Amino acid sequence: MLVARAADGDDDAFAVLVQRHGPGLLALAQGLLGDRADAEEAVQDALVGAWRRLPDFRGDAVFRTWMYRIVTNRCLSVLRARPRTEPLDSVAEPATRDTASQPARAAESAATKEALAAAVRRLRADQRACWILRELEGLSYGEIAQTVGTSEQTVRGRLFRARCNLMKEMASWR
Repeated sequence: MLVARAADGDDDAFAVLVQRHGPGLLALAQGLLGDRADAEEAVQDALVGAWRRLPDFRGDAVFRTWMYRIVTNRCLSVLRARPRTEPLDSVAEPATRDTASQPARAAESAATKEALAAAVRRLRADQRACWILRELEGLSYGEIAQTVGTSEQTVRGRLFRARCNLMKEMASWR
């Protein structure tokens, strides 16, 4: 088992774990923080912390879920320390519906993605974490609950509120 070997100090085993799980961890962190440099730093901090605590890993959770929890907690700490810079009521204007040319469609698609990303960034951090873990990372409700340290019922509530908020913010794009 790779995790056991890494816990025993096998650098190569830990490198395989990082290679296997790193892209998903980075995607999660970038989704939560909205900034690649901050995400890379958060993941690096999480991996260093995990390496140090790996001998204490009991296997109660799957290694991936354990790492998602560490990265999520690190990102939430960064978000709590970060001053809020974007007003809640700022929503991008929808692109025009000119479908006559391919560049216009591409621009509209890019604008829609940008508007959704901005709407996700405006979600409360706990809702954003649950939404990203479910919709982008594909975790189950149980895995999300374990990752964020709450109950499945709370996860379902946060996802419901996140989806409602996103639908409201994206209404002008329909």
